Amino acid sequence: MARGEAHDAKGLIREAYRIEGIGPGECRSIFLDWALSAPEGAELRAALEALLARHAPANPDHPMTAVLREGLERAAVPRRRGGWRARPRG
Repeated sequence: MARGEAHDAKGLIREAYRIEGIGPGECRSIFLDWALSAPEGAELRAALEALLARHAPANPDHPMTAVLREGLERAAVPRRRGGWRARPRG
């Protein structure tokens, strides 16, 4: 199995690269489906890195490459938890 394929079990990302004329909106929708179908506890940052290593070199200007890079950037930014989760317990 090639690098990146293990992180795309349903082949969603691979197929997005094969769709001629696909736009950023469709790529975001496919990415969301991919992320929601990831197994619980999956390391999404590592999966995104592997998918980029697999697809980006041959497709640097593809909209899915941009979406994957954006996902990787956002995965690196720690988020503040708001609401009841941010309040001290006890």
